[in-house]
Amino acid sequence: MVAGATGLVGNHCLRLLAASPHYAKVVALARRPLQAPPPGVVERSVDFDRLTDGDIEPGADLFSALGTTIRKAGSQAAFRRVDLDYPLALARLAASKGASRLLLVSSVGADPASANFYLRVKGELEHAVQSLPFEAVHIFRPSLLLGERQEIRLGERLAIAAARSLQFGFVAGLRKYHPVLAASVAAAMVRAALRDDRGVHIHHYDEIMRP
Repeated sequence: MVAGATGLVGNHCLRLLAASPHYAKVVALARRPLQAPPPGVVERSVDFDRLTDGDIEPGADLFSALGTTIRKAGSQAAFRRVDLDYPLALARLAASKGASRLLLVSSVGADPASANFYLRVKGELEHAVQSLPFEAVHIFRPSLLLGERQEIRLGERLAIAAARSLQFGFVAGLRKYHPVLAASVAAAMVRAALRDDRGVHIHHYDEIMRP
């Protein structure tokens, strides 16, 4: 199952999974119809405010890439609902239906004790999903995501331009802040799902880029 398939990382995940011989069925959970979904993908319309057992594919790996921005959401409360309440409710329901793996897109710097609201919400989600009964939880913490978005984010574009100009300075502990292609994050998620790992795994830039 892929949640957030209309987003940058989720859309790449959907296409990689649809082309993978390792998955017999790929289900996209979405609030609105997808634009040109890959052949064979099953679209399932869901209301994330009212998830039910029928929304969940029993035993399926869950690729969770739900997310928004505070500006797009309109308020901190609305942002928290999309970036914490929705993915947590989905993860809980998937775990109760026998899902063994959760692949979650978070953010570099995520910390439930952070003074930054965005990073605190991401950290709270990470903390919550780690207690769920999945065999493996893979948390991906990319920095700035590179790729073509439908909406224009001027501040993000400026940050990416600045980061690219400083990319050779990302050494040692700073490498986790290196911008990364959304396609690379999606590929790393699919690779992780196909490994027989157990427990909780945190993936920063180096882990994401590792073949």
